[in-house]
Amino acid sequence: MYNSKFELSKVISIKTIVYISRHSQPFRDLLGDYCVEEKEQLRNEKNPLSVIGEKKAEKLSEYKDLQDVDIIYSSHYVRAMSTAKYIAENNHIKLNVDQRFGERKFGINSMKELPPTFFEDQFKNWDYKLPNGESLNEVASRMQKGIFDILKQYEGKKLVLVSHGTALCTMLSKWCNINLNENTKLVEIYFKDKLIFDGNWDAPELFKLEFEGYNLVNIENIR
Repeated sequence: MYNSKFELSKVISIKTIVYISRHSQPFRDLLGDYCVEEKEQLRNEKNPLSVIGEKKAEKLSEYKDLQDVDIIYSSHYVRAMSTAKYIAENNHIKLNVDQRFGERKFGINSMKELPPTFFEDQFKNWDYKLPNGESLNEVASRMQKGIFDILKQYEGKKLVLVSHGTALCTMLSKWCNINLNENTKLVEIYFKDKLIFDGNWDAPELFKLEFEGYNLVNIENIR
């Protein structure tokens, strides 16, 4: 006799594993005069990794968890692609680049234009943005659309997504509670009332996500 319940349980139990990582350490501290006529958005997208950042990215690619990867995606920012390239090469797979996984757009010509409380104000109000920038809700919308498309296309596979701390937080807000601690000013991530992460995202910072369909069933911060 055909056991429809058994077959349905087999389909539902198929897990897709997604490792998400913030890019490695960017090159900023030793950057001197930057005499280039370009807006902050382009400058931000072009920002490379530091020498230490390259070494950290290579070390990240050697993690046991990041072997035998089927698919890898990255934002179009240089520091994200430069982090992801090591994982792609170690696994002998092509790096897919999708602008939906980029960092939030500030909408300014220079970082000097950014209000001093901008980052805190955005976490307090996810609709807040500067005139030409993005709100966190807008970032969440494109990030979640991107991950849903990937989950649909690569169900049952092992995936890696290299993106940006704030952008990844907004993506996780679909399944997790994301808070800014008023006292410490640190980001807290709760999944099913369990504290998963408390602090500032390192560069890189790695999480393992387990999905059944579009449902996140488990999340783990890998250190």
